Amino acid sequence: MLGDMILRAFRLTVRVSAALQSRSQCPALRSCRALHCSPALWAGHNKWSKVKDIKIPKDAARSRMIAKYTMMIRIAVREGGPNPEFNVSLAQLLEQCRNKNLPKATIEGAIKGAKSKPGVQYLYEATGPGGCTLLIEILTDNNTRSHQEIKRILMKHGGALCEGARRNFDRKGVVTASRDGVSSEKALELAIEAGAEDVQEMEDEEERPILQFICDIASMKAVRSALEALGVHTLSAGLEFVSHTPSLLTQTQLETASTLLDALSDCPDVVRVWDNIHAQT
Repeated sequence: MLGDMILRAFRLTVRVSAALQSRSQCPALRSCRALHCSPALWAGHNKWSKVKDIKIPKDAARSRMIAKYTMMIRIAVREGGPNPEFNVSLAQLLEQCRNKNLPKATIEGAIKGAKSKPGVQYLYEATGPGGCTLLIEILTDNNTRSHQEIKRILMKHGGALCEGARRNFDRKGVVTASRDGVSSEKALELAIEAGAEDVQEMEDEEERPILQFICDIASMKAVRSALEALGVHTLSAGLEFVSHTPSLLTQTQLETASTLLDALSDCPDVVRVWDNIHAQT
């Protein structure tokens, strides 16, 4: 085997030497510039660029989403127990987790660890760019640390902690459904037929279009059943804070507010953020 390797190396040396000698004897070849082409390397570079620009942000967003749902499950278990048959909030969260393909082991771990892991739930009231109002739900084992961090994020992006923001929101039932190409006019007709108070066009965490049908808490189950009878594919139902006093923001204010909401969502202690932001028309 070693002899074969030496022989191949010798033959390659002879061919290279011959090629160089021919080139030195040819003026045209001496004036040529060598062209280096490395398609394999460039392909790998482009592939990594796509991974870096697309996959990593999506993976990071999904990791944040899983962390938030884990915290919400812990809160629901503490408030109503670990059995979803007797805990409506937990049952609604588990349905949302299944729709978003959260790992079963993660869900079970959140339920089992709800009692063992320390943490207290708080609801902060705040103002943001353009006078918009925010409700920030957190779960923390150190409220002093969380309070300072939330305050720092708000101040950095033109916001501040305040009192009275809660008055701009009502606790409502929200039935979330797939958009499935439904027009705005058709969505409003469906809301009226199902007995909902309003319908909002939104996007989920993966930027897929969805519809949120707003209703009274007591009628949430009936509204969902009516929507399904009308052929609407519902995804989940739950309780949310819904604004009844919108803040109309300019494009510049919207961009600043968007940055603020992103920063709050990145905070590990923040579970959910509700706002009353609307764009000026």
